[in-house]
Amino acid sequence: MPQHIALKDPHREARIYSARTVTAIFIVLGLMAVILARYYALQITEYETYRTQSERNRVQLQPLPPKRGLIYDRNGVLLADNRPSHLLSVVVERSPDLEHTLDELRKLVPISESDLENFYDKKARRRPYEPVPLRFRLTEAERAILAVNRHRLPGVTVDAQLLRHYPHGALFSHAVGYVGRINEREAFELDASDYRGTFHVGKVGVEKFYEDTLHGDVGYQNVETNAHGRVLRVLERYDPTPGADLTLHLDIALQRTAHEALGEQRGAVVAMDPKSGGVLALVSTPGFDTNLFVNGISSADYGALRDSPDVPLFNRAVQGQYPPGSTIKPLMALAGLESGLVTPEYTVPDPGWYRLPGDSRRYRDWILKIRGTGHAPRVDLEMAVEESCDVYFYDLARRLTIDGMYEYLHPFGLGERTGIDTTNERRGVLPSTRWKRDNMNQAWYPGETLSAGIGQGYMLATPVQLAVAVTALASEGRHFSPRLVKSVDGEAVPAPELAPVAATADHWQVVQAAMREVVHGKRGSARRIAKGIEYEMAGKTGTAQVIGIAQGEIYREEEVAERHRNHGLFIAFAPYEDPTIAVAVIVENGGGSSAAYPIARRVIDTWLLGEEIAAVAATGEAG
Repeated sequence: MPQHIALKDPHREARIYSARTVTAIFIVLGLMAVILARYYALQITEYETYRTQSERNRVQLQPLPPKRGLIYDRNGVLLADNRPSHLLSVVVERSPDLEHTLDELRKLVPISESDLENFYDKKARRRPYEPVPLRFRLTEAERAILAVNRHRLPGVTVDAQLLRHYPHGALFSHAVGYVGRINEREAFELDASDYRGTFHVGKVGVEKFYEDTLHGDVGYQNVETNAHGRVLRVLERYDPTPGADLTLHLDIALQRTAHEALGEQRGAVVAMDPKSGGVLALVSTPGFDTNLFVNGISSADYGALRDSPDVPLFNRAVQGQYPPGSTIKPLMALAGLESGLVTPEYTVPDPGWYRLPGDSRRYRDWILKIRGTGHAPRVDLEMAVEESCDVYFYDLARRLTIDGMYEYLHPFGLGERTGIDTTNERRGVLPSTRWKRDNMNQAWYPGETLSAGIGQGYMLATPVQLAVAVTALASEGRHFSPRLVKSVDGEAVPAPELAPVAATADHWQVVQAAMREVVHGKRGSARRIAKGIEYEMAGKTGTAQVIGIAQGEIYREEEVAERHRNHGLFIAFAPYEDPTIAVAVIVENGGGSSAAYPIARRVIDTWLLGEEIAAVAATGEAG
């Protein structure tokens, strides 16, 4: 009988099935355990972390930049304004392919290499999800193009902001200054929390000196956004604190008059109120349009300003250091009186030149080339100031000595910064034996004392220093550190008063009377501007040599290159009895003081008589 062979082993298959089932169950349980563990981590242990990340994707903290304070002149005329503008920015985290986005943007709107450089610079220093500015001042047409293409520009935003604007351009370029984009150095120096959302900072002038006052405090808002970064709603908002508004002592009519009077000439005018120290006008020519710098000046425009031989970026009023020439003679006269070396009646013989004892060299008086002789056989103090007699002050300087001159002239503010509330002021030079030893490691020579006695040689002063000195002359020793800002948000900012210049009342009056004769005397060196004048003015002319003239040679202006001609200077105050304005004028290479004192007359006319009368006087139509 045949034997049956089994085709399947049910017991073996049952065992295999059971093993597979158990294995599957363990795998499923293991996977479930992993899922549960991960779920536990997400929901329990790491809940706050992922909740925060989720909120960051949905809720953003956005800075609210403060409105920059406005700047006005003393009459309420707006000098620095904020105007609405639109800004193109990119949120890097919301742009998957940044380079592609930038390429697309360049196809739609003009974006310069400078814009890109600033973008990458700002990108390296920004916070997560903070928009990085790419282009300022978008036109309406550019905004429309970007709006139409927004669907293919992830991370791109167009926001409204306020940008600085200077309505008067070059007129206040050196006084008010300007703001510009924050550069890398400034980004490290500034407190990042105070400048979140702000892309500009004061660069020079009042804008920089009062940066903390003008800037204000940043605010912020929490906003809810969708997956594309669009704001759905504002959750909370803390408004920024706007910057304070500044009112300056500057007078726009006076500023315009000084600017127009200088015209195409290189020079500076500083006008001050002797009673308060307020700066009524501060002009340096040529100037420049400050609006060019607000959003980053182009290479071509900056190159033109930088390479100009007239150096328009140079603030001559506070940075220009010039030999003061004969404008220091009233100060020297007061020093002579106070030291007892001269009296009002003391006279000096004047053959037109001066010679040191034991020295054959002749130090010429400027009058020698005109008359062939001196001012008079003998010259007293009043004539010496009125006619600007060099011989008289050569003799006084020799007897006073250079260190004595330093002692008496330093209290007027020469050789030191005045402390004016602007940037980059220079200190000038008031020489002494110690100064030359410390700076040049050389001894002082007697002939150098004579040159310093008429404001030449090593002596240098800025126009604002001369303005401070003439306020001391006008106020019989009282003077202030000059101030451009008159008030902050309506609260007065008084100018710091400097240590008074000590001198007796009689001596002040002698010097002031001599300065009056400079303008109103029959032989005064500025008598030409007295024609038709409706008030009394005291002043002093000055001429500063640019190049040296050899012994025995005569300076002939027509034979000298324009940039090597003498500088013209003039200081003045008016009205004589109760001065309300003091002025210092410098005209570079103007040929002499005759280029400077008509400018001072126009400025003072404007202040005392008004713009219309000053304009008539400038045309020569006054009686």
